[in-house]
Amino acid sequence: MENEFMKAMSERTDEQLIKIVTAERDKYNPTAIDAAEFEVTKRNIDTNKFEEIREKATTERVAKKEVNSGIVSSGKRFLNFIIDFFACMIGASILGFIISFFINISEGLFLLLFSQLLFLGTYFAYYAIMEIKFQKTVGKFLTKTKVVKMDGRKPENSEIIMRTFCRFIPFDRVTFLFMKNGIHDFLSKTTVIKDNIAENADAKNAYI
Repeated sequence: MENEFMKAMSERTDEQLIKIVTAERDKYNPTAIDAAEFEVTKRNIDTNKFEEIREKATTERVAKKEVNSGIVSSGKRFLNFIIDFFACMIGASILGFIISFFINISEGLFLLLFSQLLFLGTYFAYYAIMEIKFQKTVGKFLTKTKVVKMDGRKPENSEIIMRTFCRFIPFDRVTFLFMKNGIHDFLSKTTVIKDNIAENADAKNAYI
């Protein structure tokens, strides 16, 4: 077992090792800590970095804990969904009305297919644009909630795009009824929290 810990610690970066022997000691058993300290000594890592990295790791951990405590309820997530669904319906209807002036769409299967594609396109664009620009949708503005990374930071554009694509996974919308974060949250490493918690996390992350 000791050899396994030694091998595992030898694969960690300097920063990861410093976190293990300082801010994250309580997460590891004594044998793992001994292996990490041995590796720190072996690499002759500058101990002047310890305090800086320890403070950074502590701040990150506090921010994550605060974010976790501020994750909104399933009921509020459902309310967001209902509001945003109707916002998408209205947006798709307006676009459809405008397009009908330029394209003659006959009734039948083609109209049904066009309507479905228009709604799906509007649905994707709505969530992607709103959450990239504001970290919010209309529903989140009304319920005073915001999408963030798991540490409270603003998500990258690529993470919002991933989050939006994942919304099309079957049964995604019901997963948050059984867990804090649904499929599209889990896969994009994002979550939805209350505005006041997001502001506190932003303030803490400003020092990281």
